[in-house]
Amino acid sequence: MSKNFVEELQWRGMIHDMTPGVEEYMNEQVTPAYIGFDPTSDSLHIGSLVQIMTLVHLQRAGHKPVALVGGATGMVGDPSGKSAERNLLSADILEKNLKGIRAQLEKFLDFDSGETSAEIVNNYDWFKNYNFLDFIREVGKHITVNYMMAKESVQKRLETGLSFTEFSYQLIQGYDFLWLYENKGCKVQLGGSDQWGNIVTGTELIRRKVQGEAFAITTPLIKKADGTKFGKTEGGNVWLDPEKTSPYKFYQYWLNASDEDAENYIRIFTLKSREEIESLITEHRENPGSRLLQKTLAEDVTVRAHSRDDYDTAIEASRILFGKSTTDELDKLDEKTLLGVLQGIPQIAIDQETLNSCENVCVLLSDLSDNQIFSSRGEAKRMIKQGGVSLNKSKLQDPDARPEVRLLQDKYILAQKGKKNFYLFIVE
Repeated sequence: MSKNFVEELQWRGMIHDMTPGVEEYMNEQVTPAYIGFDPTSDSLHIGSLVQIMTLVHLQRAGHKPVALVGGATGMVGDPSGKSAERNLLSADILEKNLKGIRAQLEKFLDFDSGETSAEIVNNYDWFKNYNFLDFIREVGKHITVNYMMAKESVQKRLETGLSFTEFSYQLIQGYDFLWLYENKGCKVQLGGSDQWGNIVTGTELIRRKVQGEAFAITTPLIKKADGTKFGKTEGGNVWLDPEKTSPYKFYQYWLNASDEDAENYIRIFTLKSREEIESLITEHRENPGSRLLQKTLAEDVTVRAHSRDDYDTAIEASRILFGKSTTDELDKLDEKTLLGVLQGIPQIAIDQETLNSCENVCVLLSDLSDNQIFSSRGEAKRMIKQGGVSLNKSKLQDPDARPEVRLLQDKYILAQKGKKNFYLFIVE
């Protein structure tokens, strides 16, 4: 055993609650412990990264991580933290989602380390042949309705309506724990604090049905210092899938963290030691303008979630986009990287003939951009004269000049207004 798992999570601020005796139990032997992952998408997002890191720390402490991907529970829907019932998924969509999640978990966990090898299980495997009548007789009779009704996740939904399908979710998750307890020797379940009710239903079912002892540890739900939701941007979730969130955007999310959030995130999302982190925080506080914490955090997480090459590309793309660069340097970015870097900026479609006949750059930047860049030709003219406008990183000098620029990747023009406002023309 290389580390005390509970102590490691505690100093990192990753424990919200735990059942008595769990630390002593885990200090005595190699322990399989599991976390369930929601398969409603073919990619996890960084909200799931807290649970992934919990499994990483578990394995580093000499225990066996088990990732349960809920092929069966994904067909039901967990009411925890939900204000309305979600759509149920078909078997084909679930299978596609399961494959995507497996591939992402394999980036973080070691699946070939002997006794502590990570394992992925799918609860559909043990539910697919389970008869409903058998389930309510063998499982349902051990948990009372009063016990289930007392759960916060149920109470919150009683006024708006809770289907029997969702009400039964805690029984199904409880049975997952029982099945893993009996078949995998798994006596510990981990999860977010919103899962506490479902998890302890499992420990209670194990106690009542097989007179066994099982344990629970939950992590706090991560919130940003400004009160906004962690893992969300104006464009939605920050995904681990590079096709859904480009490595550049992923890197930028961490880089743009506030100082307060960065101090929290670097404990949770990196594997750096306590001494390293305390040293980084001290150095950062002495010179916050250097953004040492954010840069260290962004590098660490991007490399592990994606790759060193993706991180290097993000750094180079940032330099080209926001630094002093040339059209030639911008043109070196391949189309996928270029669009990844520019993901989320306004896009303006224009045909080649209209571009060729455009009388001057002011018309392009006002009329032909549907006034997204400038509200009038006069406004465009004034800012061009002030030196605040460029096309493909070449600063415009003459507002009366025609927009004769080399297209990036034979189809794009990048317009920049000021330091941080970008617009992408797509020439068709």
